[in-house]
Amino acid sequence: MTDDRGTDFMNDQTQPDGPEPEHGALGDAEYERFMELAAEEGFDIEDVEGAIEEAGHGPLPVLAVVGRPNVGKSTLVNRIIGRREAVVEDKPGVTRDRVTYEAEWSGSRFKLVDTGGWEQDVLGIDASVAAQAEYAIEAADAVVFVVDSTVGATDTDQAVVRLLRKAGKPVVLCANKVDGLSGEADATALWSLGLGEPHPVSALHGRGTGDMLDAVIEALPEAPRMTFGGAVLGGPRRIALIGRPNVGKSSLLNKVANEDRVVVNQIAGTTRDPVDELIQLGGVVWKFVDTAGIRKRVHLQQGADYYASLRTAAAVEKAEVAVVLIDVSESISVQDQRIVTMAVEAGRALVLAFNKWDTLDDERRYYLEREIETELAQVAWAPRVNVSALTGRHMEKLVPAIETAIEGWETRVPTGRLNAFLGELVSSHPHPIRGGKQPRILFGTQAGTKPPRFVLFASGFIEHGYRRYVERRLREEFGFEGTPIHISVRVRERRGRKK
Repeated sequence: MTDDRGTDFMNDQTQPDGPEPEHGALGDAEYERFMELAAEEGFDIEDVEGAIEEAGHGPLPVLAVVGRPNVGKSTLVNRIIGRREAVVEDKPGVTRDRVTYEAEWSGSRFKLVDTGGWEQDVLGIDASVAAQAEYAIEAADAVVFVVDSTVGATDTDQAVVRLLRKAGKPVVLCANKVDGLSGEADATALWSLGLGEPHPVSALHGRGTGDMLDAVIEALPEAPRMTFGGAVLGGPRRIALIGRPNVGKSSLLNKVANEDRVVVNQIAGTTRDPVDELIQLGGVVWKFVDTAGIRKRVHLQQGADYYASLRTAAAVEKAEVAVVLIDVSESISVQDQRIVTMAVEAGRALVLAFNKWDTLDDERRYYLEREIETELAQVAWAPRVNVSALTGRHMEKLVPAIETAIEGWETRVPTGRLNAFLGELVSSHPHPIRGGKQPRILFGTQAGTKPPRFVLFASGFIEHGYRRYVERRLREEFGFEGTPIHISVRVRERRGRKK
């Protein structure tokens, strides 16, 4: 990467021509040069394009498959994804958790969520299964409602219809178990559900699934294109306040809102539903979302607490920034670390807010700093604010920290500059030799933002420790404060393997 090709590649980047290029950080001339470089290094061009497209996508549209037990949801999921992955058995209640797969139809990619059977007025594990299905509906962009056409619409099906209407999501009605022309008359009877045209399908044999999927693609929003940071989400920025119960999330929201917007009580778990509040700070309108505290062992919770934990997870998925509140009067717990990890894995920008700072004495402050260094070392890049939601101490520092995190979350590095950086990195600190071979990063590009996503092309397998080193150096060179970074690596196949 230190030869003349790298110099030319850098020069291409420093001489942009025309409007914002179609390929994001790559102008047309640079894109062609990038692909020439990939071909010279022995990469398959389609593989390179596929890797950039795959890494460049933001969240894919989500399609939830719902219905009462034993109507064939998992069988339909297997048919859509083209393999037998979801467990299927001829008895109700096999599927319990929400299981997500990636699917594709007519060139459109989307996430497919298989759910357990929804039933009304149930207790115990069946109630938990129903709650998971309801969460899947809430988090989905569109829903496939599966009904057994041989049985017809039952009271439970009617209850699901009411649930779907309340959610307000686009619905594709699937009349399953239509194995021939004689069964299509049964399917037409499902017009009575009031959800539009029933699509006669045999999930077992594949009959009619293509027409149903065409309707699904029309109902789903288009997968986000590779904008390389050019796209801006509409409306106010969404800020989710998350943390363990009783760490002061509701008090913080009331303080920034300058009014008692949400109920505050010493009892842990006062907040159940996420509460949205539009607040103007620093001349900008923000949407703060107060959430229920995330407890240990979510799967063992019941009733309102269980629903609350699901809604909190949904609020984090919809947010752009997660502000994790940590109670400094207590030791940083494993649960605090889990909550931080949840925000990072969701790809949200991150701010750490250490609340109740006014209660600290010198001894506790000393030990807290040691805890932060050890227990939160994996997110040392996150902006930190020391606040008191009760007294308002340092509340003016919260918005600058959020803005810093968003700036890092949306940062894009031009491809030429990135490859010059990678060339210097590989020269100064090459990958360790393993098995007599030394893999090398050949070139790379940033394929997306929110959070920043990089795809690197290498001559061999890049170890996890070296990837962490690359991430650390990226942060040192380009910032990325307050945001996780995703790095994927494509290894060059041996020349001559593909024919």
